[in-house]
Amino acid sequence: MAQTATPAPATPTPAAPAAPATTTPPTPGASAAQPTDADAAAQPFEIKARPAIAVSGAAKWEDGYKAITAALGKARAALLKANLKEGGRPVVAFVDTDDDNFKFQAMIPLDAPVAATVDLGAEAKPAETPAGRAIKFQHRGAYDDVDSTYEAITAFLDEKGYIAQNIFVEEYLNDPKGADDSALEMAIYVFIK
Repeated sequence: MAQTATPAPATPTPAAPAAPATTTPPTPGASAAQPTDADAAAQPFEIKARPAIAVSGAAKWEDGYKAITAALGKARAALLKANLKEGGRPVVAFVDTDDDNFKFQAMIPLDAPVAATVDLGAEAKPAETPAGRAIKFQHRGAYDDVDSTYEAITAFLDEKGYIAQNIFVEEYLNDPKGADDSALEMAIYVFIK
């Protein structure tokens, strides 16, 4: 991932933490939310925690892209400063959301846990990626169009009777140039009860 190019999340509605508050029609070529495998999607799977470096943040939705980009940049700088080995694509865990604001943890997964003696700086800290039962969805297309993906996710969860927890994770699978880059590919993990 480009060191600072990470998209911002869509605004969730209070009733469903992973659902956006507004509808944005997808751009041509953007895909609607689809479970990654039609047969496996109806069945949640267990995600195991991985060691990570995390930088916490909070922002208004309209400033989300900038806030997440900055936080991931700080996490990556801490990783490089401590000479740690990256163990996966960057992720952002949304841990508290409402119509106007959100709180998050921007994380860079690691190959191994951070030793207690490693200095990560003032803002980064050792962490673990979220773990638990989740369903994986894909978004392909500009992040500006992710609202429609979250709406499709909400419809899928409602149809299948799944109850989402108040945490969801976006994993950025490539390096977008910005929120309007239609080449973006990301996985969205919705943790369920």
